[in-house]
Amino acid sequence: MAGVLLVEDETLIRMMVADMLIELGHEVTGEAGDLASGLALAKSAECDAAILDLQLGRDSSEAIAEALRLRNIPFAFASGYGAGGVPDQFRGLPVLQKPFPLEALDGCLCSLLG
Repeated sequence: MAGVLLVEDETLIRMMVADMLIELGHEVTGEAGDLASGLALAKSAECDAAILDLQLGRDSSEAIAEALRLRNIPFAFASGYGAGGVPDQFRGLPVLQKPFPLEALDGCLCSLLG
C-alpha cells in the first residue's frame, strides 16, 4: 500500500480517482483542488507518489511538480489533453490520459513506485 497525494481541480474527478486509489489498496494521504493547496501539500505531505492534474483551472501544476521533484517524490500527470501540454522539463514522465480506467492508474502507480 502506498500513500498517494492527489491534486485535481474537478471535484467529481478527484472523488472518482480517490475511490480508484482506495480500490487498488492505496491510501490518499492528501487532496487538493487548486495550486495553493496542492503546493502546500507537495511541500509537506507524507506520501509515496502523487497524481497531478496538469491544468488546475487557469494555473499549471508545474510548481507542484517542482516541489515534489525536490523531495524525490515520484509523480504522474493526469490530463484530458494527453502529453502535449507537459512542460519541457517533465517530458518523459508518465501521463494518464483522462478519463483513464482503473488498470491504467494501477500500471502508472506500479511504474512510479518501482
